[in-house]
Amino acid sequence: MDEPPEVYPKGDILVVDDKPENLRLLFDMLTGQGYDVRRVINGKQALTAAASEPPDLILLDIMMPGLNGYEVCQLLKSQPRTKEIPVIFLSALKDVSEKVRGFDVGGVDYISKPFELREILARIENQLTIGRQRRQIAEQYGKLEELNQKLLRSNRELEQFASVVSHDLQQPLTSLKAFAQLLQIEYEGQFDEKAASYVDRIVTSATRMQRLIRDLLTYCGCDTPPAPLQLTDCNPVLEQVLSDLRLEIEATNATVTSDLLPAVMADPIQLGEVFQNLIGNAIKYRRDGVAPQVRITVSEEGRHWLFCVADNGIGIPEKSFDRIFKIFTRLHGFNKYPGTGIGLSICKKIVESYGGQIWVESTVGLGTKFYFKLKKHHR
Repeated sequence: MDEPPEVYPKGDILVVDDKPENLRLLFDMLTGQGYDVRRVINGKQALTAAASEPPDLILLDIMMPGLNGYEVCQLLKSQPRTKEIPVIFLSALKDVSEKVRGFDVGGVDYISKPFELREILARIENQLTIGRQRRQIAEQYGKLEELNQKLLRSNRELEQFASVVSHDLQQPLTSLKAFAQLLQIEYEGQFDEKAASYVDRIVTSATRMQRLIRDLLTYCGCDTPPAPLQLTDCNPVLEQVLSDLRLEIEATNATVTSDLLPAVMADPIQLGEVFQNLIGNAIKYRRDGVAPQVRITVSEEGRHWLFCVADNGIGIPEKSFDRIFKIFTRLHGFNKYPGTGIGLSICKKIVESYGGQIWVESTVGLGTKFYFKLKKHHR
């Protein structure tokens, strides 16, 4: 036969009153409702009982010989172990000033004598609920603080890793690519077709790995924008990006046009990453036989500037709109559309770190529009 489930008290309550009949009445009322009740007859005993085993709540009479209720409450609130215990005063006093004094010394509520069961239960349960919620919040805060410390340690480790990647991986990779390119130059025409293809593959793979490392470092470094940000004119940033993309633009016969762009609070290098990734993608994901046309526009939308980078490329299926901003997401084969799958996730991180938003609209076979919002600069 199964044993009956263990019943836990609804709360531990300390009742303080110099009148035995009041203690008996409150004891019977509260234990009958499932509370665990302790009873003491004066302020000194109340302080000792609360310090040795803090209750969930104290019902405290005001008019007692020796230490009165106000004095007991003040002493409870002065001690770290007992200061958080909620105190409900019990009194036959009707003067409003007495009630106000009770709140001034740290009481949370007031019950008038003679006692009415429903009122006592309602006020007790209200304070116990507040106490439970406070403890839950403190517990959650403690967990969040612990998580925050772990994140800080992880960030430090990530910075160290980025330093290792930047130096210990990129340096030999650069040497590998340079020697492979020297082989191509100095032994041009001496390799057979198979050997030449092997060297080509080394150069291509090293270039791809360099791009991947650079994008990973950028991605890891754009969680938090540099502080302080500076007022940045978007126009020279865009000019530099187009200069960096000159070979791709000429090779594809692409056309890139732009509105006159505003100045925004940003880091110029990070802002350049956003434009470079969006324009670079617009050129890369072009339709066969169609020269890329990229149009950059900007408009005012309330307290934000709304930027749009539109193209006439292959387009993106609507079901993939959310996926494309996730790191390492690729919708197409690498051979036709090489890349690391990190560019759009970098854009998202940078824009959101500035308090903005980024999203996409697209029609397969017609083209894509990437929108991003940045806050206006207010002097």
